[in-house]
Amino acid sequence: MDNLQTPLGNWHMAHHAKMAPFAGWNMPIQYAGILAEHTHTRTAASIFDICHMGEFMISGVNASEALSRAITVNIGKLRTGRCSYGFLLNGQGGILDDLVAYRLAENEFMLVVNAACRAADFAVLRERLPQSVTLRDISDKVGKIDLQGPLSRQVLQEILPGEWTQLPYFGFARGSFNGGRLLVSRTGYTGELGYEIYVPAAAATAMWEHLLTHGLVRPAGLGARDTLRLEAGLPLNGQDLEPFRTPAEAGYGAMLTSDAPYVGKERAFDLREVLTALSIPGRRSARHGNAVVSKHGEQAGVITSASFAPTLGHAVALAYIAEKHAQDAAFIIRTDRADLEAARVALPFYAGTARIKI
Repeated sequence: MDNLQTPLGNWHMAHHAKMAPFAGWNMPIQYAGILAEHTHTRTAASIFDICHMGEFMISGVNASEALSRAITVNIGKLRTGRCSYGFLLNGQGGILDDLVAYRLAENEFMLVVNAACRAADFAVLRERLPQSVTLRDISDKVGKIDLQGPLSRQVLQEILPGEWTQLPYFGFARGSFNGGRLLVSRTGYTGELGYEIYVPAAAATAMWEHLLTHGLVRPAGLGARDTLRLEAGLPLNGQDLEPFRTPAEAGYGAMLTSDAPYVGKERAFDLREVLTALSIPGRRSARHGNAVVSKHGEQAGVITSASFAPTLGHAVALAYIAEKHAQDAAFIIRTDRADLEAARVALPFYAGTARIKI
């Protein structure tokens, strides 16, 4: 699966988006520019082509119990119409993938997984779920568009009316668009109020163009999506989340509330290193893989994500820091060009509008 086109690929090329390979897909990196798209998402509303993500349907009489043994999501307390963030772990408690589980009905679920992990995730889930539970990969039939930004609710109210405009955080509702099925969830990956819109793949371009008829909406690429998610302190699978890192190390131990004996549970709380937020003065950024040392010159950890943060006006980074240094106030990052001073701060770097009550 190399450099596949999403259902919106022709639109991107016709509008001269800058494209690049990502997770086996040819994806739009930017349109007007990363900084402009980042700022517009923080102040108005942007749409992102996320059709490359994977979607699995899970159903059957024992689907609820079986799924609760396969992933970390607390399925027992997940109500119909709600979704929840969680992980697919290996037997050592390491993160194979992060995902969102949607409860569509009592024993019907949708899992949204990362594109690069789609085939591997499906194989793992098929092995873990009993044959009495149906597992289907519907990714190629689904179009996914993320509408993100503090004015996204206004956009939905004005051009896509429906009950989803009153959705709680991590709630969803179903409807119709152009005669086909529609699912809208109040979720996203930017830290801002936003919605993820699921339509049949054949209707993705029509939905994209419909959203763009609203004067507040502009397209944004994966470049802005990455700077937005980093400012919000959200991890990237394959970069901040790895099979040798546990949810507790990534800062998500408190989310592991399921009573079910899911795979990896015994080791999911292991803590050797801690994913730590670092604030860096100035515009110069660290890079993935840069070493982090203590003020005394002792090896402390490694950078996983880093970027200039447009909203903040300075660089930020995420780094795994050895537990014994996790409470240090200051560090030095070794880059190819220079040593950078860094201070430990709390996440998120920037608190957007995602959790506001509406």
